[in-house]
Amino acid sequence: MKTAHRLAAWVWIALFAAACGRATPTTGWLEPVQNVAPGVELYRTTDATLVEPPAPVSAFLLRLDPVKIRLESALANGEVMGAERVDAIAARHGAVAAVNGGFFNTRNGEPVGLLKVAGELVSDAAATKGGVVVRETEDGRTTLVFDRISARVVMTARSGDRTWTVPIDGVDTTRVRGRLMLYTPAYHPDTDTAPNGTEWVLDGAPLRVVDIQSNVGRARIPRAGMTLSFGGLDLPADLADLVEGVEVSFRTEWQTAGGVPVDHLESAAHIVQGAGLLRRAGEVIRDWSVENLRADTFTEMRHPRTMIGVDQHGFIWLTVVDGRQPDHSVGMTFADLQRLSDRLSLTDALNLDGGGSTTMVVQGKIVNRPSDPTGPRPVSDAILVTSR
Repeated sequence: MKTAHRLAAWVWIALFAAACGRATPTTGWLEPVQNVAPGVELYRTTDATLVEPPAPVSAFLLRLDPVKIRLESALANGEVMGAERVDAIAARHGAVAAVNGGFFNTRNGEPVGLLKVAGELVSDAAATKGGVVVRETEDGRTTLVFDRISARVVMTARSGDRTWTVPIDGVDTTRVRGRLMLYTPAYHPDTDTAPNGTEWVLDGAPLRVVDIQSNVGRARIPRAGMTLSFGGLDLPADLADLVEGVEVSFRTEWQTAGGVPVDHLESAAHIVQGAGLLRRAGEVIRDWSVENLRADTFTEMRHPRTMIGVDQHGFIWLTVVDGRQPDHSVGMTFADLQRLSDRLSLTDALNLDGGGSTTMVVQGKIVNRPSDPTGPRPVSDAILVTSR
C-alpha cells in the first residue's frame, strides 16, 4: 500500500509540474544542467546523432523562464554603425547571457534585416523573412511571436493645403545613389555620407525641415529628430518641394505571412529578423522559397547556427551550434535544426545569423567555440538575457 501511495504521489507531482509548465527536458542527450541565474539554465550536448549522417557536434542551449527573465535586442556600441563582440555588448548592459542576433553587413556593421530595438525601428526590410517579435505582457512575462515579416517606411509631407507621400528606400543604412534614406539618432551623430547628395535635417514637434544642405555630406542627426538623405543632387519633384518649414511624419507599413496583428508589431519592444523560420505555432516549416534561401549554400549545408525558439511548456530556448571545425563540431543543416527542435519539443523556432557570428555568452564568458580563426566575430546586434 505504501508503494502504491508513493507511486501515486510521484504521478501527481509529475502532472502538476507539467501543468505548471515546469517540465524539464529529456536529459539523455544533454549534459547535466548548470543553473546560471533564476530562470536561466545552461545545457550542452555533443550527441552526434543530432546531425545526419552522425558526426562531431557541439551545441550550447539556454532554457529561459519567461516569468523570471527579460529578453531584449541591443546594438553594438549603442548605435547602428559599427560592430562589437557579443561579450562586450552583454557586459555593457549587465546581461546574464547573450547570443548574436540578426544578419548584418560585415564591412560596416549595419543590420541588413528588420531590426527594432527598444521600441524604435532601426533597420527596415523589403524582403519577407522569418522574425521574432519580443513583447512584455501586463503581468510581467516575456512573450515571443514568430512570423515572416517585412517593413517599409513611408513619409508624409505637408505644406499649406498640399499633402504628399514619399517612400523611404532604407532606414539607417548606407546611402545609394538615387535613393532616399532615413537616419535616426540610433545610427550615429551624423549620416556618415559622402558630399554628393542632398540632406534634410528634421527637428521639432511635429517634425519639420529645419536645415537643407547639398554637396556637403555628414549631416547632423538631431537627438530628438531625424535626417533624410538622397544620393544625388538632381532631386525628384516630391523631394525638391521639401523646403524649410515643411512638416513631415513617418509610418511603417508592415507585412506578415502569418497575420501577426499590426498593433503587436507597432507596440513590440524588439523585433529581430533572421533567415529561416523553422516552426510557427506548432507547424513544422520545410519550404523556405518565400524567404529566398538557397538550398545548396545555406539550408542544406552545415554551418554554425544560432536559433531561438519556444517549447510546448512556454520556455524560451537560445541555442548555438558550433561548426566548420570537423574534429569539434561540423555545424547543422536546417534538417538538423529541425531534429534538434524535435528533441526540445519546440513549437516555434527561428534561425538567426550564424557562421562566424555564432556566439553565446554566459556570465561574461563565451561558452562556445566561434569558427573564425581570428576569434569571436564583432556583430551588429545581440539578444540579451537579463533578470527581472
